[in-house]
Amino acid sequence: MDQTAHDSEQKAPGARSAPAACAAYDGDTRCIGAARRFATAYLTRVQADHGVPVSARALGMTQLVVSELVTNACRYAPGPCRLDLRVVDGSVEITVWDGDPTLPTPRGPDPARIGQHGLEIVLAVCQEYGVRPGLSGKRTTALLPLTDNLTGRSSK
Repeated sequence: MDQTAHDSEQKAPGARSAPAACAAYDGDTRCIGAARRFATAYLTRVQADHGVPVSARALGMTQLVVSELVTNACRYAPGPCRLDLRVVDGSVEITVWDGDPTLPTPRGPDPARIGQHGLEIVLAVCQEYGVRPGLSGKRTTALLPLTDNLTGRSSK
């Protein structure tokens, strides 16, 4: 597993001076746990160093969404992927970039299906979710509130 990470010098709008952060992974399945740990460290640092409130629920949901999105990148878009995190107006924006331009298709709920419920989970817990094709792959973005003031999800 190859991981590189850094904090961006740019401040996210509405982020109360919290920097964005990104990590690049080689696409090995071991990067899924590394991505979760990276997200946890980022939100812990944002809370401690920049005074941005982060509830325990938001931390857990961020770990879950990061895990699902990076898992999808590793499973369906073999090769490197990148995780970008930034705080925007009281929410954490999670973006995963991968090299496969194929857009994921959400499946309907199926209690008999074993596995392949990750996108359903992401859609259920996020305020916003969107996928955009790029020149050499796609970017998948999810937005989660950092406090327990829950709102409905909309699609971007």
